[in-house]
Amino acid sequence: MSGDLMNPQPSPFSLDGKVAVVTGGYGVLGGSIASGLAAAGARIAILGRRRESAERKVEALKNAGAEARLLIADVIDEAQLSAARDELLGEWGRIDILVNAAGGHVARARSDDRPVFDVPTDAFEEVIRLNLQGTVRPSMCFGEAMGRQRSGVVLNISSMAADRAISGTLGYAIAKAGVDSFTRWMAVEMARRYGEGVRVNAIAPGFFIADHNRAVLLNADGSFTTRALTIIAHTPMGRFGRPDELNAAVQYLCSDSASFVTGVVLPVDGGFSAFSGV
Repeated sequence: MSGDLMNPQPSPFSLDGKVAVVTGGYGVLGGSIASGLAAAGARIAILGRRRESAERKVEALKNAGAEARLLIADVIDEAQLSAARDELLGEWGRIDILVNAAGGHVARARSDDRPVFDVPTDAFEEVIRLNLQGTVRPSMCFGEAMGRQRSGVVLNISSMAADRAISGTLGYAIAKAGVDSFTRWMAVEMARRYGEGVRVNAIAPGFFIADHNRAVLLNADGSFTTRALTIIAHTPMGRFGRPDELNAAVQYLCSDSASFVTGVVLPVDGGFSAFSGV
């Protein structure tokens, strides 16, 4: 047996010792992403405003053998974010990864069964604030620390709604299109100002059943709604994604293996974005 096989090299996708902040890291997708980063060796800080949910996720990570802690902050409150950042830096000394997983649709902002003109203005503004400002503000706060370090990765969560007209989701679609633009803009800014060690990318999930869309995809008996069946018909793989199927893409983009990758929006969608419908 060769020496290389007897002494295998560390995985090129390892995140051993990295400090990762996951906003909304107790949701369906954010929680799975946090678990995937922990499994790759990262120390995890779960950031959000729901203390009980965050505490449960931190406890689950610790029970799985990870080093984890919570940071209580609202992703659109700059003062709370700054306090959380400084608290984390004081304890763990650095910030290597920020995953902006907080977000989702706002039920009052949907227009599935009414004209879009009837969507309340405050509901439209709420979904924009949650998904766009909820990505920009943490990125500005934690990205500043990465700039001082001259190293770090910001990973945003986009959506198929960013470049396809998906009915009922105007505010959400505008917010996610903004996330795409912000990802590219911030990638250029960080690399030019702070060097190649700071990268900004995004993944664009296809359709996954999560808390914010469960009611429009599943009937009370657990069967698929008409909308869900339409989505599956337009997904070449013929199914919804599983939350854990995002994790490898996240791990790659957060690892040193993606050291020359910045400003990209990577679809993880079962072919939805490639299919014309014909």
